Amino acid sequence: MPSVNRLRDVAIRIVAFMGLWTLIGLLFAGQFHLSSAQVGAPVSWGRAIGFGLADWYVWAVWSIPVIFLSRRFPLDRDHWVKHLPIHLIASACVAVGYAAVRAYVGQLQAAWDGDPRPYSGLLAPLLLKTWPFNLLLYWIILSVTHTVLYQRQLREREVRAIDLEKRLATARLQALQMQLNPHFLFNSLNSVAALMHRDVEAADQMLVRLGELLRRTLDGTGTQEVPLDEELDFLGRYLDIEKTRFGDRLSMRSEIDPTARKALVPNLVLQPLVENAIKHGIEPRAARGEILLRARVESGELLLEVCDNGRGPTDRTSTREGIGLSNTRARLHQLYGDAQSLEAGGAPGGGFLVRVRLPLHFTSTDSIHPSTRSFAYHS
Repeated sequence: MPSVNRLRDVAIRIVAFMGLWTLIGLLFAGQFHLSSAQVGAPVSWGRAIGFGLADWYVWAVWSIPVIFLSRRFPLDRDHWVKHLPIHLIASACVAVGYAAVRAYVGQLQAAWDGDPRPYSGLLAPLLLKTWPFNLLLYWIILSVTHTVLYQRQLREREVRAIDLEKRLATARLQALQMQLNPHFLFNSLNSVAALMHRDVEAADQMLVRLGELLRRTLDGTGTQEVPLDEELDFLGRYLDIEKTRFGDRLSMRSEIDPTARKALVPNLVLQPLVENAIKHGIEPRAARGEILLRARVESGELLLEVCDNGRGPTDRTSTREGIGLSNTRARLHQLYGDAQSLEAGGAPGGGFLVRVRLPLHFTSTDSIHPSTRSFAYHS
């Protein structure tokens, strides 16, 4: 199949190439016919077209080495001094070569019309008459070829730059995700270590759940976006681990818009937000703590909110932005640019609130109809 496509592309280029020279030949043939009639020596359309196409088909042949030379010896900023003499000599040779070939074609045309003429009698006046124009045409073809090649190289550089930018953005996202996963792992292992001294059976159960969660995390490495339903399921498994540690001190309440469940969100976007709420809002207090998770569609955007009932910021400058929040902010910027936002600060009723706005979009196979699937974790 690739060979067929390649042959088709070559055929299209040949047809376009000959079509261009045919068009130029017909235009000059029309000009020749009309100008001859005006000076009182009319030439038939057939004869005018014959001379016009003969002139420019010969140039079509000579344009091939001109194009080759322009590619082989470009007159760019770094090479023009060295390549200019080559093109000066080549232009003179092509001007003479055109006259030589055109004189031979003219001899054939004269014989066809029943008026045979000697080759030398055609070559000398033709060379004298067309020499300046042939030189000019050589440099016109050279300039056009240079322009086309420059535009093609510019497009290729733009494509390479876009591809490089995408690869770089993907690498940055993967690096951020790789930094986030160990952060989550170390915190979980610290929780297991703390639990081992109080309840070995609970610590063992927590390790089993952590293994399942890590397997799920590794399976999603490299996946930048997942449906919100899938992210909620992962969050429920994470909260099962934290529930083992905190017991009744931790409760979770969720308000999920059914339409938002199929929306795409960054992989592992909720876990660091909830972990931040647990670390700073639940863990420092002996009282029962609650985390509220909201997800809804608002003004064509997906709004995610994670709020705890802890003490909140101790002053206006404290935003509790550690690795989890800072990495999440960086990932959102890499994925969506200015189309996203992450706000963190005190909640209106006390506690700490993180609000994330994302562009609303779905996978091609997902429906936006409400889903009956419930949030995986219940307090």
